[in-house]
Amino acid sequence: MGRFVEELALTFDDVLLVPRYSDIRSRREVSTRTLFTRKIELHIPIVSAAMDTVTESRMAIAMAREGGIGVIHRFMPIEQQVKEVQKVKRAEGVLIEDPYTIPLEATVGDARREMARHGVSGLVVVDRDMRVWGIVTRRDLLFEPDERPVREVMTPRHELITARPGVTQEQAIELIRTHRVEKIPIVDDDWRLRGLITAKDIQSRGLYPHSTRDSKGRMRVAAAIGVKPDYLERAKALLEAEVDALVIDVAHGHTEMVLSALKRLRREFGDEVQLVAGNVATPEGFEDLAAYADAVKVGIGPGAVCTTRVVAGVGVPQLTAIMNCAEVSERTGVPMIADGGIRSSADLVKALAAGASTVMIGMLLAGTDESPGAVVVRNGKKSKVYRG
Repeated sequence: MGRFVEELALTFDDVLLVPRYSDIRSRREVSTRTLFTRKIELHIPIVSAAMDTVTESRMAIAMAREGGIGVIHRFMPIEQQVKEVQKVKRAEGVLIEDPYTIPLEATVGDARREMARHGVSGLVVVDRDMRVWGIVTRRDLLFEPDERPVREVMTPRHELITARPGVTQEQAIELIRTHRVEKIPIVDDDWRLRGLITAKDIQSRGLYPHSTRDSKGRMRVAAAIGVKPDYLERAKALLEAEVDALVIDVAHGHTEMVLSALKRLRREFGDEVQLVAGNVATPEGFEDLAAYADAVKVGIGPGAVCTTRVVAGVGVPQLTAIMNCAEVSERTGVPMIADGGIRSSADLVKALAAGASTVMIGMLLAGTDESPGAVVVRNGKKSKVYRG
């Protein structure tokens, strides 16, 4: 038999933060650094939601540049989700370990198609043994017929500025500055390709000094998985693509299926893999998931377009859910991600004040250029499709 919970339960609109004395002289003195998981630190406490109208590679790159992180949604084939993760990991980095290449026998038309497919401005020209013979860029292809061989338009290797494996970022910057080049292939003594450094990637680190990067200088990205039969296959493929965190993303996370999936993932991939699980709305749910997860998402039904409460009548007012789980989060050392119900920057601040480490946002990002939602024109005004 059910019973009423008599305690007062609140959502964001029910409260305001009481202003207190401050000795902060400038906003520059304030740090917004926080933990997304036990081992992943962010400069800003913002995570883009794993929704098919919010986060794919373009959004994830934008989030990482600003110091947050994006969660690539799972509503796509495994191969496509892996490609989205790879786009983020390849977008920027001190060293591109596996740069895109094109065979020495290729044509200008082949090069154009490869550049368009990968969204890059240049390709390393290699033979079958991965020996470097040159670099071809978009500029080299201008006004050239498709049938012309790449080797006739590329910059040949005797004109290239190269570096050896182990080159530091400072050395690479000096080479780029001295020789006024945009791309530096890293080659061994036999001219075999070992990586690529680009001026654009180094410049980006200056433009986005607080960006969220891994130990190799690449953008960090998370990806969502479920608990259906293919979750293990999806997780393995994403980890091979070097995703930074796996997010078990289901509407009701305090279930045997989610706990079983968490335990299986731990057994299969070890403690180094960062696992996020959710969603829950009670301290008991948080504690059960925190035994195996590196972060837990809190929020059932508060989202702007979420139908859980309407359809199932299930949920806890979001501010109360966050506050109730805050003690468990602090005691276990497992960061809390407040997921849903954020309709303004004020709601974000209240969620953090209530005990969340980070806040997952969907609606506020869905209308941006970086979101993958379809553009709809109504009465001469543009809008984007948003669902979740």
